[in-house]
Amino acid sequence: MSYTEQAVITPSSLTGSIHAPVSKSAMQRACAAALLHHGQTTIHHPGRSNDDLAALHIIQQLGATVVDKGDLLLVTSNGVQPVNDTINCGESGLGVRMFTPLAALSVQPVHIQGTGSLLTRPLSFFDTVLPQLGVQVQSAGGFLPLQVRGALQPRDIEVDGSLSSQFLTGLLMAYGAAGASGVTITVNHLISKPYIDITLQIMRHFRMPVPVNNDYKKFFFPVKAPAPYKGDITYTTEGDWSGGAFLLVAGAIAGNLTVHGLDINSTQADMTITTALMQAKAGISIGPSGIKIHQSSLMAFQFDATDCPDLFPPLVALAAYCNGDSVIKGVSRLAHKESNRGIALQQEFAKMGVTILLNDDVMVIKGGSIVTGAAVDAHNDHRIAMACAVAALGAKGNTTISGSNAVAKSYPGFYNDLQQLGAAVSLITE
Repeated sequence: MSYTEQAVITPSSLTGSIHAPVSKSAMQRACAAALLHHGQTTIHHPGRSNDDLAALHIIQQLGATVVDKGDLLLVTSNGVQPVNDTINCGESGLGVRMFTPLAALSVQPVHIQGTGSLLTRPLSFFDTVLPQLGVQVQSAGGFLPLQVRGALQPRDIEVDGSLSSQFLTGLLMAYGAAGASGVTITVNHLISKPYIDITLQIMRHFRMPVPVNNDYKKFFFPVKAPAPYKGDITYTTEGDWSGGAFLLVAGAIAGNLTVHGLDINSTQADMTITTALMQAKAGISIGPSGIKIHQSSLMAFQFDATDCPDLFPPLVALAAYCNGDSVIKGVSRLAHKESNRGIALQQEFAKMGVTILLNDDVMVIKGGSIVTGAAVDAHNDHRIAMACAVAALGAKGNTTISGSNAVAKSYPGFYNDLQQLGAAVSLITE
């Protein structure tokens, strides 16, 4: 399917129940852990997004076998033992940042490639850090393609966590797999700390050596690490708060919905969408049967999205329907996504009559005016496409989203789910 696909959204009222998509943050980490595990892993309710499929392809190139039985996957592995000298991370930022240190566990050279926006994401972290761990690294000036050759040796090291926590995720898993003992990873200026909680949670589930977390500044691997666990492991992926946020905002704008499958005790950073919705006076209630949300009169809100930058797009759609100026902090986290999301949101929502101001690390969304349907572009960014689609539900007139199939990166069933809830969505492939 090409990126010339268009989605036409007609203003609609939504009603009914829907299950949130699978968390690709959890799914990709589970794939990595299953690769490192010596034995068989059963993954229930696996994700099917493009990033998830890229992770599954990578672990097979690095030595795992995967049997797809539809509602579950059987992954058998004996650790990192590449069967191919090349892995392709697609457009997955987590994929390249997490799997590069894992590929470096091998003494075989591994070429790491990507596509689309991933080719513009800075990876100089590896040029600086991996040689300190005994890994040979070649890059294209700090960008893909990369070549690494290990084997990676866990050592005391100090790293910068200000660009993305995903680099640390890869190091933590690689250290655990390499039997790190008595060594410390010191991290300066770590962002997106909740994502490290997901990493550590999955490492515990897969019975990997887990470091002692000292306030997210030092991660110490004890001297007496447990012996590698070689029994069978079963893992069930949880619902995705990143994708679920769009459903919840859709309900606040134009619906009466119940969203199932989102764990209110999750370590996912994006579960804080509920905080923003409550601040906006959305009609939301959280209970054992799911999260119920309905259309209501919305008020401007203030929110710090520094640790959950993926919430910017659904928050902008929400703010467009709030009376007053909403303020979101953390714009600096948006430059190195699938698009420059701050600029992309500003450009596309301006077409829909919504003014967005960008001032250093702060975004101001001027809400309360009529949102108008328009021809917008997804910027090859799944979250821009979904934000525009959600905003279009309450707009005056139809909205046409070019490049709408970018949603396949994280939420392939997005438009089908909207249709299931009663939205008028037409998909056109040019």
